[in-house]
Amino acid sequence: MKILLLSGSPSQDSSNAKLLDAIAVHFANDFKAYDFIKAPDVSELTIYKPSLDQAPWPANVLSWRAAVKEADAMILSTPTYLFNIPANLKNALEWLTTSGELDGKPLLALTYTPFNARGKESMQSLLWSLGGLNARIVAQCELHQNELSISADGRLEGDDSIEMILEALKLF
Repeated sequence: MKILLLSGSPSQDSSNAKLLDAIAVHFANDFKAYDFIKAPDVSELTIYKPSLDQAPWPANVLSWRAAVKEADAMILSTPTYLFNIPANLKNALEWLTTSGELDGKPLLALTYTPFNARGKESMQSLLWSLGGLNARIVAQCELHQNELSISADGRLEGDDSIEMILEALKLF
């Protein structure tokens, strides 16, 4: 099973990107049938405009759409920007509006923020966008860096949060 990992952060070295890498490392033995694949860098996508959503599409849009289409499921992790999801993530999701790659696709939605109480609004915004795309949300988790950390060898540390992720992955 191909699991596409998408960080909503515009930085490829963000805590959300590191979280997704750590999930792939941490659960590799538990889910040997899962092939965790990094999504293309969506921060470089052309700004979505309905008038551009026709052939010939930009190459990075075609690459993004193909990656989503080829995946059996997705894990999406996002930070909170001004109580919302980052603009680059919203833009990436908008490029899937007419093409339908997320329709019915199983998805684990994560927010990963510094501490509790940050992430509620961005999770709600993310769920609204994913709902508009008919993604099948198997689980949603608000994770916090003060409760779930990443070790030097790239493994997760934080029992309750790890258990939540484990249970969510079983739903794919």
